[in-house]
Amino acid sequence: MAEDLSPGNPNLLIELLHYPMPYGKYKGRLLRELPTAYLEWMAKKGFPSGKLGMLLQTLYEIRINGLDYLLNELQKKR
Repeated sequence: MAEDLSPGNPNLLIELLHYPMPYGKYKGRLLRELPTAYLEWMAKKGFPSGKLGMLLQTLYEIRINGLDYLLNELQKKR
């Protein structure tokens, strides 16, 4: 059974710590390492569908709302 990564699920944040970008200029880099400018560009272009899109959109929201500390604290605990 596929893991539930719906919005509001704390496992979504854990995925952001370890999920690599699968393609493009930043292929292989962890999503949380992507530059904010890239996330802004992606938001204007449209996030991809599926899990990757949901993770990128979540990361974008975290960045634009100054909530990076959530990922930093979670990383320290892991």
